[in-house]
Amino acid sequence: MMVEIHRQQPTEMEEKQGLRVSEVLWKRMEPNEHGTFPADPETSRGNSFLDSLRKYKVKEVFTWHLFKTISMSQGLSVLICGTGISSQYLAVRYSVNTPMLQSFINYVLLLCVYTSILAFRRGDDNLLKILKTKWWKYMLLGIVDVEANYMVVKAYQYTTLTSVQLLDCFVIPVLMALSWFILRTRYRVIHYVAVCICLLGVGAMVGADVLAGRDQGASTNIFLGDSLVLMSAALYAVSNVCQEYTVKNLSREEFLGMIGMFGTIFSGLQLAILEHSEIPKIIWDWQVALLFAAYALCMFALYSFMPVVIKLASATAVNLSMLTADLFSLFFGLFLFHYKFSGLYILAFTMIVVGFVLYYSMATYTQEPAPQETAIDGLDNPVSETEDDNRQETAIQFPSGEDAAETTRSQ
Repeated sequence: MMVEIHRQQPTEMEEKQGLRVSEVLWKRMEPNEHGTFPADPETSRGNSFLDSLRKYKVKEVFTWHLFKTISMSQGLSVLICGTGISSQYLAVRYSVNTPMLQSFINYVLLLCVYTSILAFRRGDDNLLKILKTKWWKYMLLGIVDVEANYMVVKAYQYTTLTSVQLLDCFVIPVLMALSWFILRTRYRVIHYVAVCICLLGVGAMVGADVLAGRDQGASTNIFLGDSLVLMSAALYAVSNVCQEYTVKNLSREEFLGMIGMFGTIFSGLQLAILEHSEIPKIIWDWQVALLFAAYALCMFALYSFMPVVIKLASATAVNLSMLTADLFSLFFGLFLFHYKFSGLYILAFTMIVVGFVLYYSMATYTQEPAPQETAIDGLDNPVSETEDDNRQETAIQFPSGEDAAETTRSQ
């Protein structure tokens, strides 16, 4: 009697390790430490969510790469906090309401640094070559980025801080939807659970704001203000998805250089139209100049380092981690604006971080293989798993009464 066991060819990881087919087959047939045989690689994809949780190894989740990504993401949150505090000081202490002027300075800095780098490059990634082939794409992206920044600042004039904090989270589901259709990212159940935990953390943070009396802001036209926040979140999601695609397939300098060029043009035009009467009202002194400089440097650093973190993880993961920006604003506000503290803030921070770690603990996958140079095992988004694997099968036949095994490849 012949017993026939079908096995697939070695996986990509096993091929990298230099294992021959026969060695792989015998290795897969060896029992593990529990006395059971490992699951077939193809059928293991269909395991349940609970089976995936049982396979977790803490050492594989809490890696140096995860710590570095969390640390850099929290650094971005601090930079966002810096822009918020400097803007609040300008508006409250010095009655300066010029969001377009503040954004214009940031785009000029990006133009001077990154567009200049592209101008001095040679080859296909030179500034002129990029403009000849992709100028209209970056022009649209520049408009999207400028309007996203402007709308969220403008929303504070019509709605409350609570509404802005809650509705700004709309960027997460829009990001996931755009990543699904544009980047072909596929999510697992654990990713949706992680996003829900993060959003619950935001809810706890907003609840603490209300209890502490921080529900500040105007309420002259709540519908208009909320609509501006939702449109801003959607535009941010579009910008972030384009940013993820560009930095993972082209270069960080190309994205920032073109954003700097077209952002300067469109923010300058919008500045001349909307704020030409506000700029002469500014009473300049060293403190106002310092606040403008602080805002511009924080925004420039945020734009410069965000592509680095997105390349390590993904736009969705980075935005989840950056939900803590409002909490950092609170911590600084305890000393600068004498905010009231609540234990719910600590709970909110913990929930957001736990949700991010849970999201990051299992890799997303794509329908098509990712490029070799960007694929990193165990990380978010670069890991790809094709849905249609056409692999040859290998049969092992065991003749009864013999110890030897004969390995044959199916043609």
